[in-house]
Amino acid sequence: MTPYDIDPVAWHESWDRQQEAFMPDREQRFSALLDVVDAVTGGQPMRVLDLAGGPGSLSLRVRQRFPDVVTTVVDIDPVLLAIARASLPGGASVVSADLSDPDWLAALPHREYDAVLTATALHWFPAERVAEIYAEAWQVLRPGGVFANVDHIIDDGLPSLAERLEQRARERRHARWAAGAVLSWQGWWEHVANDPVLGPLAAERAKIFEIEHRSSESFPPLSWHLTALRSAGFTEVGSVWRGGAEGAVAGVR
Repeated sequence: MTPYDIDPVAWHESWDRQQEAFMPDREQRFSALLDVVDAVTGGQPMRVLDLAGGPGSLSLRVRQRFPDVVTTVVDIDPVLLAIARASLPGGASVVSADLSDPDWLAALPHREYDAVLTATALHWFPAERVAEIYAEAWQVLRPGGVFANVDHIIDDGLPSLAERLEQRARERRHARWAAGAVLSWQGWWEHVANDPVLGPLAAERAKIFEIEHRSSESFPPLSWHLTALRSAGFTEVGSVWRGGAEGAVAGVR
């Protein structure tokens, strides 16, 4: 069997429900990124790069809103890339590349993009590497193009309130898991491991992430991200969405 033997609609539904348990405002954060693309391109983007795009959830929504767009998904996870390849239509490229290595740029099928987007992913990298990825994203943007990152980015002007908001979010997540309303992160991956097609890829994934030692997360605050974007060369930087302790930052080249 090949990755194309899977049912991509079912796996995306499963992934979406699991992710929404973490992020009930997930569609809002996606919409915020798409609004940024719309504003910068006049609703007619040519190329959009989806960094650490996993199964292509964001790219699917980009293509739904902008049907003629050319999308590129970059990730290293073989399970999620298999789902992306099975689900994204023509005009989309799915690239296996390691964002911890600056050489990921050489794997891109295009030299220039209108927008570079990333959603709830860069926290898996050390903060210093995130700053480097910002500069690398700047390199592949056309003049006037936009970069946007939505993640756990607290407003450091409200640190205690952000912690209380995150605590309430954790309580709601655990209640959903305890009630069996949705698979947890660990439960979803156990489900993958039992699948005849994705299971072998899950074993491959375990080896990759063991080698990469990606077991820690970094969550620098809003002010750090804005400073890093300025240092990367973006001429305009700021916050374009906020939901509790979550936020989206953007930079215009």
